[in-house]
Amino acid sequence: MSHTDAAAVALARDGDSEAFRMLVERHSRAVFRLAHHMTGSAQDADDVVQETFLKAYRQLGRFESRANFGTWLHRIAVNCSIDLIRSRRHRETGHETADLELLGADVDVRDMTGVSPERLMLSTEVQERVNAAMAVLSGMERAAFSLRHFEGRSIDEISALLGLRANAAKHSIFRAVRKMRTALEPLVRDGGRGEQDTVATGAPRI
Repeated sequence: MSHTDAAAVALARDGDSEAFRMLVERHSRAVFRLAHHMTGSAQDADDVVQETFLKAYRQLGRFESRANFGTWLHRIAVNCSIDLIRSRRHRETGHETADLELLGADVDVRDMTGVSPERLMLSTEVQERVNAAMAVLSGMERAAFSLRHFEGRSIDEISALLGLRANAAKHSIFRAVRKMRTALEPLVRDGGRGEQDTVATGAPRI
């Protein structure tokens, strides 16, 4: 028997393992997709999925029934992905804390128009360049970029998922797009030919 998310959560809280299994089956693919976009690794994404549902199960008592379970679950997945990205870095970048505090002037969203980096993913070579470019983003930038350009989330949704104000979310997206465009500029200019070494060693820091 199929239940709504709210009904399944209520049953799972009462110890119904089958109800929680249904929630896992219903949402695991979306969580994996988000985690894969953020981490750039299928293996890491699998780890994020497991950690996400483990935390969700442990925190079911904190879930408010009037909230959207999918949104709540995605926020856990985002946090797990950011934690994984941070843990595998060899040194602190210092960007994550700064991003949380960026509440400055509005970002001109016109700067985000034009060629979208994710639309360039047409070959293995391009994918490798994109992965290299994504690697230089901070955890918060990567999360905001993935939610906006891979998941198609609105600024309000991204703000809620990341616990940011709208301006801070816009700024994180803007910075990520600027870095990605700089790294992928050769592909936009000549379709992927030439300047092979520009991104091979990592996108330039801004």
